[in-house]
Amino acid sequence: MALNNTTAFHDEIVVVDGLIIAKWDRELFVDMRKGGLTAANCTVSVWEGFQSTVNNIIDVNQLIAESSELVRPVRTVDDIRAAKKEGRTGIILGFQNAHAFEDQLGYIEIFKQLGIGVVQLCYNTQNLVGTGCYERDGGLSGFGREVIAEMNRVGMLCDLSHVGAVTSREIIEESSKRVCYSHCLPYGLKAHPRNKTDEELKFIADHGGFVGVTMFTPFLAKGTQATIDDYAEGIEYIMNIVGEDSVGIGTDFTQGQDQAFFEWLTHDKGYARELTQFGEIVNPEGIRTIGEFPNLTETLLRRGHSEDRVRKIMGENWLQLLGDVWGTA
Repeated sequence: MALNNTTAFHDEIVVVDGLIIAKWDRELFVDMRKGGLTAANCTVSVWEGFQSTVNNIIDVNQLIAESSELVRPVRTVDDIRAAKKEGRTGIILGFQNAHAFEDQLGYIEIFKQLGIGVVQLCYNTQNLVGTGCYERDGGLSGFGREVIAEMNRVGMLCDLSHVGAVTSREIIEESSKRVCYSHCLPYGLKAHPRNKTDEELKFIADHGGFVGVTMFTPFLAKGTQATIDDYAEGIEYIMNIVGEDSVGIGTDFTQGQDQAFFEWLTHDKGYARELTQFGEIVNPEGIRTIGEFPNLTETLLRRGHSEDRVRKIMGENWLQLLGDVWGTA
């Protein structure tokens, strides 16, 4: 497909990023529009408890209101479709840890009412729900089973990206609604605690789940030398296991974040023991910024994927998943 046609195709399709943890500011929103991003799941809580997370949501809501010509809040799939028609980017609020629920099941519905659509159950380590991927996995707790049931009831997507293998398996089996890995890569391409084995990928897909593929270079075989084609290879590897209807994009863009932020992320609860070291953070050549999102569409087409398949990967599969979990307004 010619470049002009590729650009037009990208502008036409729905593009959904299943995980962005970039620095919240207007510059980010401008780059989202440059990249033709229709919607994104953007993190508002990792290590924070209830009150600090509510404070984050207040700040983010203010930012969105101040840039309403660029972005809009998302609570339903119809909101995402509307964002596409309006030429804005829909912002889905999400957590990367259930820590903000504390020990109160009632907080789950409160956060749903505040616009939280996606919650990763554990961030790397143990919490009241279960275990993360960086320590011995004790599985889903009894309280965790109650959390899953309440998330299912209110229509909140369960994300297992940083969750341990045993806990993930038990959540997949426990949940009455579809669940996801919003941002991961295959262990088969690089042995890393954050990557998912072929067996894990097949298990979630066999149970109706979904996989968003990250491009975070510490998890790619070539590391900081990776290119957009290495990212596409990760997408293809996972698609060959889960099928073209159960795969999408979850870049894990950290755009604008500084070293102090990564230190906070990589220490348990933000301050305790060091869990991992990322080293230099450089996104793959060809998609270093959110504004370069059209290059991913071009790359997938160049690698021989049909327009229909690219539509699914770039966004339509996410819309199906979110509609299945959130329901209709």
